[in-house]
Amino acid sequence: MGDTAENGTAAQDGDGRRAGAGLGADREPAHGTAPGTDRERSRRLLRERRVAACRSAPRVLARLGFLDPLRERLALLDAAAGVYDLDEAADRYGDGVVEALEERVAGLLGTEAAAFFPTGTMAQQVALRCWAGRTGSPVVALHGLSHPEVHERNAFSLVGGLRPVRVTDEPRMPTAAEVRDFDEPFGALMLELPLRDAGFVLPTWEELTEVVDAAREREAVVHFDGARLWECAVHFGRPLEEIAALADSVYVSFYKSLGGFGGAALAGPATLVDEAKAWRHRYGGNVFQQFPTVLSALIGLERELPRLPEYVTHARVVAAALREGLAEAGVPWARVHPEVPHTHDFQVWLPYEADVLAEAAVRAAEETGTALFADRWDPKGPGLSLTEVYVRAAGLEWTADDVRAAAADFVRRLPGAGARKPA
Repeated sequence: MGDTAENGTAAQDGDGRRAGAGLGADREPAHGTAPGTDRERSRRLLRERRVAACRSAPRVLARLGFLDPLRERLALLDAAAGVYDLDEAADRYGDGVVEALEERVAGLLGTEAAAFFPTGTMAQQVALRCWAGRTGSPVVALHGLSHPEVHERNAFSLVGGLRPVRVTDEPRMPTAAEVRDFDEPFGALMLELPLRDAGFVLPTWEELTEVVDAAREREAVVHFDGARLWECAVHFGRPLEEIAALADSVYVSFYKSLGGFGGAALAGPATLVDEAKAWRHRYGGNVFQQFPTVLSALIGLERELPRLPEYVTHARVVAAALREGLAEAGVPWARVHPEVPHTHDFQVWLPYEADVLAEAAVRAAEETGTALFADRWDPKGPGLSLTEVYVRAAGLEWTADDVRAAAADFVRRLPGAGARKPA
């Protein structure tokens, strides 16, 4: 996906999402209530309690750096000397350390070139605008749950002059048949890997190649929204450069998986990247100096990228133990989705109102120092809610027994928990 509110603070971020809503912080705030109402004030206080509790909790599944105070965020740059020569001149309008990062990304993804952008929203608009000029078609086929459709305030059409069309709205990746049989022409197919709002889901490698082939049959280019592409290699069983090679262009983020301050890159053919840099300037993205963000990205590539397979593998342990723990605690129905996570993030669905689950999660973190559910809960129907679970370095300390115990403690805090336990 494009940039989300993980790089925001209190108001709205560059994608139109409200920042600070929770630890994941990149979904819309609570359920349509107007600011200033008693219910909204109550939810705002609950968000503040959740963030405070999870910051101070000794045990969490993920410590997301964007929640840290400024002093701790700046401390990330203490490692900068290990990734770049700090005696070099600072960057000016995209040279120096910015070019070094671009070369590193192109090397990792096996593309001819890459361009740094301040946001993924800008990177993808520019990429698809460039492709529209080359294909002669402004139509972009994408999923109805993809980031531009859900979180960017119609930027493709209002800013980029593009016309998005939805291949499907189903909570899964598009199929080759849907792409091949779509009832109107399109110049580009955009695939979000993983599809976050459907549960961080990915196709199989065979399904992905079939979808790409279907687009090629229609003489369309393929662009990967790979904000989280870094963590997809385990699921596909392929190196990053082989995954990226399927597409004509790829966007990647530096903060979702890598913990950087922000930023994104567009990778692809050198001619496309050169044109994208011209549009980057026109869009206001050719920032005078960007070295703090760029250095944080280089640190993330050095520190976090090699660890992502470990996080993905352990997320599968956490998900299985969580499913078992909720069942053993007597929850009448629960779903971990995907059942075997495709990345190190996944969804949990429970049959309770969102406010009830949020209060139970916060109290558990406050009273035990263990934060199992650190993100917000979203309502998905009467008495049905979901949250997202993220597994990072801190989560590696959790055993399956730890997860089951935390699940049992959480369920005990839900209304009627005793009556729901199995005999």
